[in-house]
Amino acid sequence: MSSFQPEHSYRQLPPICYADCQPTPVKAPQFIAFNQALAAELVLPEAYWHSSAGLDLFSGNQLPTWTAPLAQAYAGHQFAHYVPRLGDGRAILLAEVRDSQGKRLDLQLKGAGQTPYSRRGDGRSPIGPVIREYLISEAMHALGVPTTRALAAVSTGEVVFRDEGLAGAILTRVASSHIRIGTLQFAASQSDSSVVKALADYVIERHYPTLTHAENPYRGLLHAVIAGQAALVAQWMSLGFIHGVMNTDNMLLSAETIDYGPCAFMEAYNAQQVFSYIDQQGRYAYKNQPAVAQWNLARLAEALLGLLAPDQAAAIELAMAELNQFPDIYQQQWLSRFAAKLGIANPVAEDRSLIEDFLNLLQDAAADFTLSFRDLLNADTPYLQQKIAVAPLQQWLARWQQRLASQQVAAHAIMAKANPVLIPRNHLIQQVIDETSDTGDLTLFNTLHKLWQDPFSATPENAPYQQPASAAQCVKQTFCGT
Repeated sequence: MSSFQPEHSYRQLPPICYADCQPTPVKAPQFIAFNQALAAELVLPEAYWHSSAGLDLFSGNQLPTWTAPLAQAYAGHQFAHYVPRLGDGRAILLAEVRDSQGKRLDLQLKGAGQTPYSRRGDGRSPIGPVIREYLISEAMHALGVPTTRALAAVSTGEVVFRDEGLAGAILTRVASSHIRIGTLQFAASQSDSSVVKALADYVIERHYPTLTHAENPYRGLLHAVIAGQAALVAQWMSLGFIHGVMNTDNMLLSAETIDYGPCAFMEAYNAQQVFSYIDQQGRYAYKNQPAVAQWNLARLAEALLGLLAPDQAAAIELAMAELNQFPDIYQQQWLSRFAAKLGIANPVAEDRSLIEDFLNLLQDAAADFTLSFRDLLNADTPYLQQKIAVAPLQQWLARWQQRLASQQVAAHAIMAKANPVLIPRNHLIQQVIDETSDTGDLTLFNTLHKLWQDPFSATPENAPYQQPASAAQCVKQTFCGT
């Protein structure tokens, strides 16, 4: 087991890659939540668990000597528009720590005040986005999705001004790293080519060490990130998750989900579904997520061109060869994920039509995505019988049963592991945000956090939280909070 020995390896990179900064103290911090299980995994000394020292740490009011706070520089394409200098405008990296398995992880405060990259922002976060990210990122982890984690959330006792005055809060985020496609874009844009090489070498050493001695480690890096993102987005799709803001600065090279601002889980199946208020053109709609991921990965390839080969034409050829693999990798991952939702153990290409026809039935009926797949575990499919016309449903069910009969593996166990009972439904998230903001009542927060740690088990306790929103409860838009 690892001991607690914080590291600061990011500081080995060229100084242009980051800026020293300190959190801005807050008036009256109080714990909203503390993730004791994660703290144990991180081997975080118990002196920082639910203590005054912990509150000082997670609010940024008084940092221990083992921290060395900095803000990371990055660029990014935001809704396809390139911004050459973004950076951590309200996030501060405190240190890297080793978990109990020896894996290096970032410890970061989000909403801890202004940094050199804040531009005109206040560097703060309202309590709503902190609640959303804490609950959803931990729920995603329980669903088996690679994701950043939430270690702590504290209220600040201060008001954050957006369209109105809102209670402020700070999230402590844990990630394999916070290095984004946009981070490499920023490095590649510098006049010194050694910057992008130093960053790419660091990413390889930290996340893909087997590539260190590869014939072309930078091509290997591009391939690894492409494969990781293809698998990640396929998993999002299989859960009805809509990220909402898939800018290149919100895609990690470690292929983990990051930035839970305007994200949402789809209820009524709709391939065109958009929730994010700022996505007025539907660029990041549910159905567009794979194509956007490939577009973003092309920007990564551009940033790596100078490392892929000495000759630009040869470098472009190598980059295109890797990018052209994305559709096949993604489709294979998509097929595997959705086939498992139908109990198919060894999917073949012909299973795609069976999956797509079921999705078309759900789209036509505006049936709940999560409930519909889970209902297939019931012999009489009561939910589907209620939502979908008898004839087309029976025809599809007959095809499905015939497909399952052709395999030797029992479908039920496969389906039970692939189809959650619970997802973080938007109206429940909003209800928690409203209650916490208005009264400070954390009862529902704590209830949902506990239940969402076991999303695949149907129990009497979680039955009330399985259902989609009523018409009055429906959340049609989500917001970033910046």
